[in-house]
Amino acid sequence: MIRLSQAPHGRQLRIVDVQGGEGVRRRLFALGFHKDDLVEVNSQGILRGPLLVHNLTSDTSVALGQGIAHKIMVDIIPDEG
Repeated sequence: MIRLSQAPHGRQLRIVDVQGGEGVRRRLFALGFHKDDLVEVNSQGILRGPLLVHNLTSDTSVALGQGIAHKIMVDIIPDEG
């Protein structure tokens, strides 16, 4: 399990936990991010800027700041084949 802010780009990831308070959880829920969703980091801004995260489950993309991304714990889904 790693933090979303440390996850490799272009790999499928599963959201395992959100290590934040109720406000963080509510905000992510409103953005369409839920536990067990599959996500993928598409790009990162320069100088550790926001991450562009594509939610593969709901087919939406959102830019998340490093602070929020650091609170989302994910597992890397192994490549098949």
